[in-house]
Amino acid sequence: MSKAPLMPVEDALDQLLGMANEQRLADSELLALDDARGRVLASDLVATLDLPPWPNSAMDGYALNLADLHRQPLKVSQKVYAGLAPDTLLPGTCARIFTGAPLPPGATCVEMQENVEVLEDGRVRFLQPLKAGQNIRAQGQENRVGDILLRAGKRLGPFELAVAAGQGLAQLHVVRRPRVALLSTGDELVEPGQPLRPGSIYNSNRVLLGHWLRELGCEVIDAGILPDRPAQTRLKLEQLQVRADLILTTGGVSAGDADCLGQVLRDNGKPLVWKLAIKPGKPLTVGHFGAVPVIGLPGNPTSALVTFGLLARPYLLRIQGVDDVMPLSFTVNAGFDWHKAGGRREYLRVRLEAGRAVLYPNQSSGVLLGATWADGLVEIPENSTHNLGDPLRFIPFNELF
Repeated sequence: MSKAPLMPVEDALDQLLGMANEQRLADSELLALDDARGRVLASDLVATLDLPPWPNSAMDGYALNLADLHRQPLKVSQKVYAGLAPDTLLPGTCARIFTGAPLPPGATCVEMQENVEVLEDGRVRFLQPLKAGQNIRAQGQENRVGDILLRAGKRLGPFELAVAAGQGLAQLHVVRRPRVALLSTGDELVEPGQPLRPGSIYNSNRVLLGHWLRELGCEVIDAGILPDRPAQTRLKLEQLQVRADLILTTGGVSAGDADCLGQVLRDNGKPLVWKLAIKPGKPLTVGHFGAVPVIGLPGNPTSALVTFGLLARPYLLRIQGVDDVMPLSFTVNAGFDWHKAGGRREYLRVRLEAGRAVLYPNQSSGVLLGATWADGLVEIPENSTHNLGDPLRFIPFNELF
């Protein structure tokens, strides 16, 4: 009996995003700007102010009406500081003005102070040719009332929050946090701080994925470690489905006798995705238990890292309303030879050195330390080999996070 073909990464991603489009979160909450970083904007941010709200000076210098230039030297009739409302400019005079200060009515340009000669009697002479609008930031130069500044679905970082602050907003409506139940499976797992039993290992995936989920704006329901028992797996999923928008698991998704999650989903749920043409990370399961989506990641730490970053992360962003969910990537030159053409697309941990991607020496899916050394992942397409200097797609870790 021939084996079923492995599913391409793009097909798996399409199915995940299709699921996410049907399960977008509709609820929102009002948050202070200081609490909104990393969250997703629930509605368009529309400008209620022109920015700048009035013409202002881009320089420390002197504001004048060009029509008075032939009458120089000009008397300084007022000083205008940022935060003060100026008087109308008197005919035949200029105003001493400072960066950001409102332009006096009647002024048509600003000359920087370096190009002005101040005479002994305090009058000033302009040393360079001038033109209308020079060194003036026009009202509404950045935006006008009614402009859409940020679209719904935008993830909020420092720049976006500063734009909101510039409109005088102290709060924003954001999509509520996805509730993600994080479940580790495997008799071999022990939580950090507990003594190791013979044959056991510490559970690093819970820490990795818990922090990553919170960075993506999720509320994490820590469901602990589940032993390799089908009945207990089924019971735990039944309990979690009433609390979570997504059940995210690690381990137990392959085809072994102890891989209970995949078995329970096949018997009681609706599995959509099984084995992927990806390395590391082939044994990945996506499906539903009842009405709740389940993403079952492999248990090996780097397999969990790669599949979460490339598949689960886009899903979680999409259900929050983010349209552009793919990480930015760019082309780098290989700093290594790769002569092992494989049938699965491979993602290798690399560091950028002198413009080239250098391989971490141990690419085993069980080795997590390489992620702390590396800057990101390079993609090796299926059935391909590469020589030193060949172009490869590079995905920085800071894009995935």
